[in-house]
Amino acid sequence: MGRRFVAVAVTLAILPIGVVSAAAATLTVQLGNAQGVTLLGAIQRWDQDGNHRRLPDTKAKIDAPTVDAWAVQKGHGRWVFKNLPEGKYDLVILADSRRRIEGFQYVPVKEFDLFFPPDASTDDEPREFIVDDIKKSPHYENIVEPLYLGGDKKAVRVLVMLVRDKPTSYEGEFPGAATMRHEIWQYSWNYGGWQKEKRTKVMDRVMLHRDELRKWTWLWDPKLGGIEVGSRPITLEYELPQPSGQRKLKGLYPH
Repeated sequence: MGRRFVAVAVTLAILPIGVVSAAAATLTVQLGNAQGVTLLGAIQRWDQDGNHRRLPDTKAKIDAPTVDAWAVQKGHGRWVFKNLPEGKYDLVILADSRRRIEGFQYVPVKEFDLFFPPDASTDDEPREFIVDDIKKSPHYENIVEPLYLGGDKKAVRVLVMLVRDKPTSYEGEFPGAATMRHEIWQYSWNYGGWQKEKRTKVMDRVMLHRDELRKWTWLWDPKLGGIEVGSRPITLEYELPQPSGQRKLKGLYPH
């Protein structure tokens, strides 16, 4: 669908002695099928240790994601972030017809662990065990879906979507309320088997009427996650999935 490449142009600046300038660069996103896009944002969720840079907003709106920077549309599907500070970013795209497409990273769940890249994968055997274990485990939510799994022989992390669109305890104050959140879970290899860590990393949480939630498309794409920005300009090409196209990306679809 898309690919990343780093432009070769480098801008040099002469600074007075003793002045330190933080690295920043221009990130250009060339979007295909970009009709109806209303927002392209960049989110720096995690610090270098995998801790939240900003805790998830408990009052967040599905159609108003909290971002650290907004791209400006330059025409012909070209969107530009100027002077984006150094760091790793996940991109989020909002489009009409209630569509949201977002990137992610496999953030560490345990202290002192490393990040896994968003395109990390895992072997069939742990994948099958973990997916089956999540399916069989009791949950408050009526939809608990492991979207993507990635890791190594010692740990596998899972991007999990958790939805409750059945009656909740919020019914008295918000009739018809539904909740949705995304978390990173980890399964660790201990004593000859895979065990789920109790700790998770919550990425977001939204509440809205269940009839409205069921109309939304909220998809996740590794290609939009972990975009590393330094001092050089970057260009990313990305083809926005069509609403009526094949369901290649994982996440929430209208139901």
